[in-house]
Amino acid sequence: MSDSLALIKGSEFARHWRLRADIAYLNHGSFGACPKAVLEVQDSFRWKLESSPWRFQVIEMAGHHAAARTALAQFLHASPDDIVFVPNATHGVNTVLRSLSFRRGDELLTTNQDYFACRNAMEFAARRDGARLVVAKLPFPLEFPEQIIDAFLAAVTPRTRLALIDHVTSPTGLVMPVQELVYELGRRNIITLVDGAHAPGMVPLNLHEIDADYFTGNCHKWLCAPKGAAFLHVRRDLQEQIHPLAISHVAGEVAPPLNPFQHEFFWAGTRDTSAYLAVASALKFMGHLVEGGWPEVMRRNRQLAVDARQLLCEALHIKPPCPDEMVGAMAALPIPPAAALPDPLPPYFVDPLQEELFQRWQIDVPVVYFPRPPERLLRISAQIYNSLSQYERLAEVLRDRAGR
Repeated sequence: MSDSLALIKGSEFARHWRLRADIAYLNHGSFGACPKAVLEVQDSFRWKLESSPWRFQVIEMAGHHAAARTALAQFLHASPDDIVFVPNATHGVNTVLRSLSFRRGDELLTTNQDYFACRNAMEFAARRDGARLVVAKLPFPLEFPEQIIDAFLAAVTPRTRLALIDHVTSPTGLVMPVQELVYELGRRNIITLVDGAHAPGMVPLNLHEIDADYFTGNCHKWLCAPKGAAFLHVRRDLQEQIHPLAISHVAGEVAPPLNPFQHEFFWAGTRDTSAYLAVASALKFMGHLVEGGWPEVMRRNRQLAVDARQLLCEALHIKPPCPDEMVGAMAALPIPPAAALPDPLPPYFVDPLQEELFQRWQIDVPVVYFPRPPERLLRISAQIYNSLSQYERLAEVLRDRAGR
């Protein structure tokens, strides 16, 4: 097989990003990627901050902050009064868990497909209060979304106090039946905390209809805002219970038009808020990139992920591990276990296959250990700057390796 780079070109929209032209970047789900135009908006906010630090922070920032929050709330079908900015979804999950307290013997429910940082936060909260962490074992591969609901609810007991629900699972890329889970858990008087890290911009969102107690999501992933922009949505009747991780000097004060909940989060010490302020520009830029706006962007990305997954399944001679309806803009595929791994695995260990794909074939795609090493998944992402030919190149490489 030729090592030619001819097949790894992105789509016609790739020119709007700063991504390396010699790399097929199939890993948008890990950290996102921000368009040039949005980065320029962020730079303009930074320039204003550094050219007049006091005036920008104290006088001007509030208006820009309100505009960004309002634009985001409209996109999420939520009220701006119920949304605050946080640096990332992990921060949002920690904010809720650190604000709440639990009784000894309470059970906190998560799953075997959660994001490990959030698992750590759940474990911390359980240890702190003498509660117990329960892990529901969700199937993968699977055939029907109902299998997720059944497995989740099978782990519920009379002691279950809070459940962490991933809207889109990080290791397996499953779009979870989140609204149904929130409803069923709510009927059982269980607090629902949705980790929607990947959801905004990947799947249509209506936070009013989902009606979770707490929902946090990243703006720097599929919305393509700058790194460090995320939100926490808290139901109106629960806002008095939730406080930022950093309590600043304005805690307890009221500064209309912000409510007390928003006021605490708005000012949590000196920081660079330019990523938050650029969210409205990211929403506008991505929403005007193609005719049909955001619905068309999400449709294209999902279709590309489905088509790419089919190519890879054929190359690997496997069946799709979940139904198409559970695919958003990411897809994970089982691949043969790793031949030899260090024990224990060092932090930030990169699987040899992932490194080979990058170094030899210029393909940036993650290999995830799931459900445990040495079992592995190959996880692809599809963003509008990607092209089907990039996945065809990956399929060709995997087919060639399997035939050795």
